[in-house]
Amino acid sequence: MIPLRDTVRSRITPLVTWAIIFLNTLVFLYEISLRPSALGQFTLAFGMVPANLHLSNPIVWLNNPWPVLTIVTSMFIHGGWFHFLSNMWVFFIFGDNVEDRLGSGRFLLFYLVSGVVANVLQVLVFPNSRIPAIGASGAIAGVLGAYFLFFPTARVVTLIPILFIPWIVNIPAIFYLGFWFISQLYSGLFALGAVGASAGGVAWWAHIGGFIFGVLYALLGAPRPRIYVPHYPDDTIPGSKTLPWK
Repeated sequence: MIPLRDTVRSRITPLVTWAIIFLNTLVFLYEISLRPSALGQFTLAFGMVPANLHLSNPIVWLNNPWPVLTIVTSMFIHGGWFHFLSNMWVFFIFGDNVEDRLGSGRFLLFYLVSGVVANVLQVLVFPNSRIPAIGASGAIAGVLGAYFLFFPTARVVTLIPILFIPWIVNIPAIFYLGFWFISQLYSGLFALGAVGASAGGVAWWAHIGGFIFGVLYALLGAPRPRIYVPHYPDDTIPGSKTLPWK
C-alpha cells in the first residue's frame, strides 16, 4: 500500500516538517557524493551500532560518549534512494498535521525524542548487533503513532496495485496506521526468532517503539485541542466580539 496523501488540511505552514526533510535531503545528497569506501566509514561513524553503546556498562560513556550521540545522528542517515524517499514521503504526508496539532517547537522535541526512544528499544532488543542502524523510520513512527490518535477519522488516499492494476482507495487513518503497526509488530516478533536477526536487517523494533511512544504521548502528554467558543460579557448580548480561546 502506497499512501498518496491524507484528507486533513494543515492550518499552519509546517516549517519544522520541511526543515527536517531539508536536513535529511542535504545529508543524503552528501552520502551519494561519497565513494563506497568513504560512505562505509561515514555510516560506521554516524550510524548507531548497538554493540558500541554498552548499555550493560554505561560507565564507558565517560571515556567515549560518541556512540551515545549516534542515537541521534543515525536518524538523519539513509541507506539508499528507496529508504530515503519512502521515509520522507510518509513524513511529508503525516508530519504537517501532527506539527499543526502540537505546535512547531513541541513537535521538533517530540520528533527527536521519538527517534531516541525508538533507537533505544532497538538496542535493548538486539544489544550485540554490530550493523549500523540508520534512518528516520523510528522518529517517523512516533509521528504516525500520534497521528493515529489525533486524526483517527482522517482518510489516507492509498494506491494499491492488484494484478498490475492500480487501485486508489480512501482508507480511514485508524485502519491504515493500525494495519501498519500490526505488520511491524508481526515482523519484529518474527525477527526475534530468526537466525542472525541481531546481525542486521530492518529495525522493526525501532518502528514499534517509536509508534508506541507516539501513541502514549498523544494520549497522555499532548496538549488538548483548543476549542473556539463564544463568550458574552453579560451573558445576554448576542453578537459580542469577545471570543476567547478556551
